[in-house]
Amino acid sequence: MKSKRVTHTAKALVMLWNIGLFAFIWCAYYNRNAFQTYYVLGGIISIIIYIFIYNGLCNLYNAFRIASSSIAEMVISQAISFSIADLILYVEGNLIRNRYTSFIPGLIIVILQTLGTALIITMSKRVFMSCVQPQKTLLLIGSWVSKDEADRFKERILKKYNHLFDFKYVEYETITQAVFEEKLSECCAVIMYGLSVEYRRVYMQQCIDERKIFYFTPRIEDIILQGCSTRHLLDTPLMKYDYVYEDKKKLNSKRIFDIVFGIFFAIFFAPAMLIISLAIKIEDGGPVFFRQKRCTKDGEVFDIIKFRSMVVNAEKKGIQPTINSDPRITKVGNIIRKYRLDELPQVFNILAGDMTFVGPRPERVEHVELYTKELPEFKYRMKVKAGLTGYAQIFGKYNTSAFDKLRLDLLYIENQSLGLDIRIILLTLKVMFRGESTEGFEKEMVHLMNKRSQKVG
Repeated sequence: MKSKRVTHTAKALVMLWNIGLFAFIWCAYYNRNAFQTYYVLGGIISIIIYIFIYNGLCNLYNAFRIASSSIAEMVISQAISFSIADLILYVEGNLIRNRYTSFIPGLIIVILQTLGTALIITMSKRVFMSCVQPQKTLLLIGSWVSKDEADRFKERILKKYNHLFDFKYVEYETITQAVFEEKLSECCAVIMYGLSVEYRRVYMQQCIDERKIFYFTPRIEDIILQGCSTRHLLDTPLMKYDYVYEDKKKLNSKRIFDIVFGIFFAIFFAPAMLIISLAIKIEDGGPVFFRQKRCTKDGEVFDIIKFRSMVVNAEKKGIQPTINSDPRITKVGNIIRKYRLDELPQVFNILAGDMTFVGPRPERVEHVELYTKELPEFKYRMKVKAGLTGYAQIFGKYNTSAFDKLRLDLLYIENQSLGLDIRIILLTLKVMFRGESTEGFEKEMVHLMNKRSQKVG
């Protein structure tokens, strides 16, 4: 309860600080320039609009999750949220006034918002960490999962959430019923990683009976079920698979959005693309663009366009996955890869119809052949057009395994909508500042990435 009071207090303080600063500068400077007649009413409505935009973006970016997010992640989320809200209201003020108003006062407020937010979140995180106790957790591993893979999963959880989970026990799914019940009674939470259907059903029921918190990794069929709707043809419940990714109205709307937003995107980023092109050319005199065969919907092959971030003929010795501190990456390449700016030219692939803004990332032809051979379910990932950004890019990393990428992308495919596309595009702004999402393959992962994933999830 004490930890919840800390998070609620921190949320209130951050909101009061950021909304208060905006209200101050708006009333003191921008409001009197924007509204000549309805000064008070205009100011009140503008502040209300700001609150809705700011709060909505904070919810989108999970900007108040002190328990599960790092300080840097929360500060970035908050900064994006109030900066976008500030910018929208600044543009509104200029449009109402029909003339330019100085952005300097607003910029000063953004700086103060950032500093104050960072201070409040840092102090709140320290207080939270001092009063939170990690939950005693039972980690159940599927019988097909190797010890190395189980250890890696445990390490990844503890690396980021060691303040939330304390793995008191790590057991395989084949433990006896008596042993499971004994260890369950001593734990507050259970994490089920890669369990088979039969064991998972039994353990889930027991967790529900004992009102224990539990998490589990979904199987492919679990995700596909999200694309079903209920049918009451008889008194026996039926589920019908709806093939949501083939809906023509949604596909037409998505294409119109791609063209309209693609033109805006190309114009807006034209100066940045020009600067990057010059920097690449100046560094080593090589070609600016890099083309590569990739697969999109139904396995169709196209040439993806990217800014060249590696030395010329980087793969003269054959296909080599990128590793951390890869010597083939150029100085300019290091910068543009870190913030994913090397992907900008793909807007021309989108306008040409080879790609869309949101969808599974297009994989190399060689990788698709390998993944499909090792993991037959991978073909479902190509039921939709490849995208510039996607679910796996938001919630995964560059070195996320092929099987986890598949599950993440299927979550998008079975739930796609224009609203979800817009949400993912907005979330991409945050991902661009998260270094781990673009890190290269660790050397030991190069061999593991294509390892046969089992049918159990």
